[in-house]
Amino acid sequence: MATFQFERTAPLPLDEAWRRLTEWTRHGDVVPLTRVTVLTPGPTREGTVFVARSGIGPLAFDDRMEVTVWCPPDDGGPGLCRLEKLGRTVRGWAEIEVRPGPGGRTRVVWREEIRSPLAPPFLDPLVSPVARAVFGRAANRLLRRG
Repeated sequence: MATFQFERTAPLPLDEAWRRLTEWTRHGDVVPLTRVTVLTPGPTREGTVFVARSGIGPLAFDDRMEVTVWCPPDDGGPGLCRLEKLGRTVRGWAEIEVRPGPGGRTRVVWREEIRSPLAPPFLDPLVSPVARAVFGRAANRLLRRG
């Protein structure tokens, strides 16, 4: 299993950073060759299911996820969302946390574990830094775009 974590600080209120990071279809706008489809009616809550389809043609795969923890920030307190990855190709989990940061900014902590039955474990040390870079860039774009 490949695990990674990164942190960002954004010049946004907690609830705006949360909104930008948890509008699932927006992830498809910032991750190359990816389209996100929400399968359950909104608003997002525990039990929400969505699929990120990544790739081209026969090389595409689905990353099916379910929200298992949904605690939006409230009254200036932190927020936490946990996703379980339930696909045949991609398994694991992801957590997105927002909390008060310095100077009225928002601190974002993103943690993730990815595993695939198609990838041998010896590749994990290579997958972790690549995944951290890809998801880190996506988080940067999500936080910058309103």
